[in-house]
Amino acid sequence: MTGSPAVSPTAQQPLDLVPDALLAGRAADGDTAAFEALARRHGPLMRATARRLTGTLADADDVVQESLMQAWKQLDQLRDPAAVKSWLLRIVGTRSIDHLRKRRNHLALDDLENHVDAPSGQRTQDPESTAVNASRVDALKSALTLLPEEQRRCWVLKEFNDLSYEEIALTLNISPASVRGRLARARIALARTMEEWR
Repeated sequence: MTGSPAVSPTAQQPLDLVPDALLAGRAADGDTAAFEALARRHGPLMRATARRLTGTLADADDVVQESLMQAWKQLDQLRDPAAVKSWLLRIVGTRSIDHLRKRRNHLALDDLENHVDAPSGQRTQDPESTAVNASRVDALKSALTLLPEEQRRCWVLKEFNDLSYEEIALTLNISPASVRGRLARARIALARTMEEWR
């Protein structure tokens, strides 16, 4: 296949109810509408994953675009069309990691505040509570930057993207057992570092 189909949000969408396996098979045969349906379906999760791994929306958009172009060119290599979602996430994970390596930067966690709520899920406006929450967020950011990169990636994919062990394994191209081990070590390290915030 040459070129990448443009994904238009206003395009006709009768394919949106078709199962992944059928769409992937048709896309592998050159059906751009089927590929666009896959991109619409899985694009938001791909973008969220890329954003968590790269740290910025601009980088995430670049990664998703590169990932979709790569997927379009390599769809004929997909062995199990039903697993296209995990395959796309694995491409995004690899592209995100490559992007980070090029930047020689660690995972940015500037928007972590959006994911750390006050106890019982309610935010208060008084200055003391705001200061305590800000300190807690800063402590968690610092704790995450101390984790080895592979543990941090697993933790972000699990806690922010709510991926299963199998999806994380496919995304990072490691075994589910490795995911479990890395997550366990990350959680132990974070629990120790965040002890005073319990």
